[in-house]
Amino acid sequence: MTNHNLGSRKIIKDVVIVGIVVLIIWICLTVIFGTANPFYVVASGSMLPTLEVNDVIIIESNTAFEDIKKSDIIVFFSPAKYEMYLKGESGGEERVIVHRVEVIVSEDPKIIKTRGDNNPRSMTGVDFPITEREYIGKVEYVIPQVGYITKILQPPVNYIIISIIIGVMVLKHFATKKQEVTFQHTLKSDETKSENHEIPDISLDKEYVDDKSWTKHDEHQASKMDDSNDTKSEEDRK
Repeated sequence: MTNHNLGSRKIIKDVVIVGIVVLIIWICLTVIFGTANPFYVVASGSMLPTLEVNDVIIIESNTAFEDIKKSDIIVFFSPAKYEMYLKGESGGEERVIVHRVEVIVSEDPKIIKTRGDNNPRSMTGVDFPITEREYIGKVEYVIPQVGYITKILQPPVNYIIISIIIGVMVLKHFATKKQEVTFQHTLKSDETKSENHEIPDISLDKEYVDDKSWTKHDEHQASKMDDSNDTKSEEDRK
């Protein structure tokens, strides 16, 4: 057997090993965090300074919607667009947003109101009202700026690097006792009610997350980031 053939077999073997390791880690994490896709990349700035663009958030769905409390940061489907999506109507989509719980509106049935830390108010149909149907999960960990890997590096390098990071997270998860997640910034005490009952343009919201595979080199995500880089006040929008 030639050296060339030996080299090719070694490369194939290494690729297979990396693939198996990534698959095992992914399966373990989906079991631990209770969701098929626990990873999302922050795509814009409505949660500044708590979450920055290109932070990777890890969510868990083991926390029931009934147990969600004020000030928790959650990931959910934007309600108006999701309703249209479920009905098969034009313009509907599974648009994913990460915001902080601002108000528990009611307990039975449970309805919550969310708002981005950097947004002046909640927007009806965009991030309010959120019910159990729209709820995806609660933010458990934040890995700063790892989302850059999805844009800078091509597979399989990004998969390898991210797998190492994930492995460290798994070890940390099992090695330390789970504690309540405490974020640096908390809600403002004031609340501004929305007087517009129409479904607003969803592009006005300032915080979406990439709801596709977080390890994918996604040009569409980059375009969404460009559209939402500027944070404007409500008066500026008018």
